[in-house]
Amino acid sequence: MSSRRLGRAAVLCGVLAVITVPAAVAVAQQLSQVTLLQALYVGAPISIGLGLLALLLVRRARLAAARSVSGGGPLRLGRVAAWAGLYVGVATAIALGVYGVLTSAQ
Repeated sequence: MSSRRLGRAAVLCGVLAVITVPAAVAVAQQLSQVTLLQALYVGAPISIGLGLLALLLVRRARLAAARSVSGGGPLRLGRVAAWAGLYVGVATAIALGVYGVLTSAQ
């Protein structure tokens, strides 16, 4: 696979990782059967997984760009989106963990 295609895939995965948690919150607001905690229990691991996948794709794109004659494509944007998505997922997981500790301490 070319470095440009890998870079674009990394950008897509990173953007999806960033918007997963807000989308989970929106789903919880729209559906009465889904609570906010349930939505975040699903959204946080998906966001972390997509962020890690985006980082892997950025790494593969960087290695492919180093072996090619043409430029690397959207590597920087992919790297920023990947780290932002991973940050959103980890921050959500930490918030859920703190909530769990506080509710169990009561």
